[in-house]
Amino acid sequence: MDIGALTGLGVAGATIVAATAFGLWRRARDGRLRSAPVEMGNPTLAELGVEAGTPATLLQFSSAFCAPCRAVRRVCADVAQTLDGVRHIEVDAESHLEAVRELGIWRTPTVLVVDRTGRIVQRASGVPAKGQVIAALAPLLEPAA
Repeated sequence: MDIGALTGLGVAGATIVAATAFGLWRRARDGRLRSAPVEMGNPTLAELGVEAGTPATLLQFSSAFCAPCRAVRRVCADVAQTLDGVRHIEVDAESHLEAVRELGIWRTPTVLVVDRTGRIVQRASGVPAKGQVIAALAPLLEPAA
């Protein structure tokens, strides 16, 4: 083998390793709810339909041809119907580009969990499991002591 062929094999191998590592990292993060505090009283949230005083709002950013967005819609709608005090709002990301930029929405679907004060407490990109969404909402729905 000549040096060019060995170099090509080395580059191909490094590319496969990097792509595999990225894929595993992406799979581990996809759909996971994580903390994401944003300043309280964000005016963009009110413009999108988030009402102050609602115990918890699931604010979903979707796009027209997004298949995972439909799955997230089902999960969030089901949770909102099941739990008192939870509201689900779906926003078309393409129609609200300024809000998308301001809130740091990088892909659809993205779900923001908003508390009664208008603070974003968690966010998930991808399709979160129903149990994860319920667990994220539980502290927001507990009666104040």
